[in-house]
Amino acid sequence: MATTTFSGPVRSESTIKTVSKNATTGAITEVITLGDGPVALGDEDKTLDNATHSGRTLVVPALASNRTITLPAPVAGSHFKLIYGGAAEEAENLIIVTPGNTNFFIGGIVHLDSNADNVSVYSDGNSNSQLTLTDFGN
Repeated sequence: MATTTFSGPVRSESTIKTVSKNATTGAITEVITLGDGPVALGDEDKTLDNATHSGRTLVVPALASNRTITLPAPVAGSHFKLIYGGAAEEAENLIIVTPGNTNFFIGGIVHLDSNADNVSVYSDGNSNSQLTLTDFGN
């Protein structure tokens, strides 16, 4: 099937890719892939890219040591959903970082678990470029 670019809504029986077009060069960059299954991340440090990871569920495995996930440069419309796919509580840390200290997290995280110490955490949008999850899972 050929690649086609639309400027309006599209309906598909398969995968849909959202792209951005550089107004100067005309270069097309994939932002989100919708319709594909989850992506199983390996037990390794990982740098994400928009074309493969944005818009999809990313499954974090049981970790053998601390691991870092680096987000790609911000692009309008990209988003990342990470879930834990291991079977037990982690003793290692999962560290999620932006691609630089000028890109900050915006938004919040809700933590829910079985012992009712549920919390919500919010970034301030001007100084948070790293998120470290400790004792997660389970």
